[in-house]
Amino acid sequence: MSAPLVLFRRVAKSYDGRTQAVAPLDLAVAEGEFLTLLGPSGSGKTTTLMMLAGFEEPSSGEILLEGKVITRVPPHRRGIGVVFQNYALFPHMSVAENLAFPLEMRRLPRAEREARIARALAMVRMEGLADRRPAQLSGGQQQRVALARALIFSPRLVLMDEPLGALDRQLREQLQLEIKALHARLGVTILYVTHDQGEALTMSDRIAVFRTGRVEQLGTPREIYDRPATAFVAGFIGENNLIPVEVLGQEGAFARCRLPGGAEVLAAAAHPPGPALLVLRPERILLGGDLPNRLFATVRNAVFLGDQTRLVVALGETTLTVKLPHRAGEHAVAPGERIALGFAPDAALLLPAEEGR
Repeated sequence: MSAPLVLFRRVAKSYDGRTQAVAPLDLAVAEGEFLTLLGPSGSGKTTTLMMLAGFEEPSSGEILLEGKVITRVPPHRRGIGVVFQNYALFPHMSVAENLAFPLEMRRLPRAEREARIARALAMVRMEGLADRRPAQLSGGQQQRVALARALIFSPRLVLMDEPLGALDRQLREQLQLEIKALHARLGVTILYVTHDQGEALTMSDRIAVFRTGRVEQLGTPREIYDRPATAFVAGFIGENNLIPVEVLGQEGAFARCRLPGGAEVLAAAAHPPGPALLVLRPERILLGGDLPNRLFATVRNAVFLGDQTRLVVALGETTLTVKLPHRAGEHAVAPGERIALGFAPDAALLLPAEEGR
């Protein structure tokens, strides 16, 4: 396997000698990869990105870029493109002048600068707007300019810190796809910071889920979603039902589990007898059906969301969230109704009980 483009070796950050923003981190980023650092506010993801950009200095450890230690190299000498949430465009400069700035700093000839500016404007569909100032552009247009400026000097690595956070949902989703398409076309390596799980799942080759300065799990979007390693990841990525259960024993490839209230279900997992946490996605629970795990529950709440109905149901002492796909003409489930639910054993995941505390 080829050497990674970026390598964090035991990189840590502490601001007062006691509060650790980032615990010792080992992380490798492959050439051409789209890696997202995902987590809630204060989890260490942005600090990690800023240390790579050179705007924060690690308290310990080393950062390597293309096999060379850059931990003490100033930001302007790292050759990294950076896109910020607030765009960071120069308000007194036109779009073309903003794009020209990083090229002028690198002393590129005027003819080459103009050619690159024209290509960059076409790349982000901003032709004809070269003479406008940032204040004359929409938020989406400003972010396109910021993206073009980060790419215009052909860096091998681009860092993006919540670049779509200030945009409305529809525009944010549109730009997610545009950034992903640019990544595929240009082959540039991207490190992307967000707290938006949907954004991370849509755009990433891999996701590093951060919590309190540590990476809880690193994997592909499908791995993170289908096989969360901890209760935190299970709860942070999409919706999940986290149910404390007692594992009674193994039945072949299945673990028999007792739910609060006494109902028993099978999970396609190996787990020693004793307390555990059963993880079950709301969309994996079906209404009725002839499934190995069949349960009866009372509907507490039902909300129609267009493409689906979101139910909150009581199953003895346990409350579950269920997402049912909408099908025209079907009976609408109502609060107070007694319903049969089912799920397949391979829909359930078991985690250690302490993960739920």
